[in-house]
Amino acid sequence: MTSRTINVKGTAVVVATRHEQDYLALSDMLKNFEGGSALIEQWLKNKDTVLFLGVWEQLNNPAFNSLEFEGIKNEAGRNSFFLSVKKWIAATGAIGILAQE
Repeated sequence: MTSRTINVKGTAVVVATRHEQDYLALSDMLKNFEGGSALIEQWLKNKDTVLFLGVWEQLNNPAFNSLEFEGIKNEAGRNSFFLSVKKWIAATGAIGILAQE
């Protein structure tokens, strides 16, 4: 994987390239917002986000685990629901979002 940095309104955002696809670092985009990492967690908890990610994967990832997605989709939006990027990738084989240490 290679990476470069772009400047978005004074904020350095890493753009990682993997298999000729670019990925923006969400954590970089949110670092100037109070509670930035919590915003990502809340975004992933949102049912509409889960539906969007699932549709994207179904269109672009032939190895996407749709059965696991259905279970996640049914739980999304509930108060007790929690989804991390790593959990999403492990459960569904997603390729449209990456988790980096």
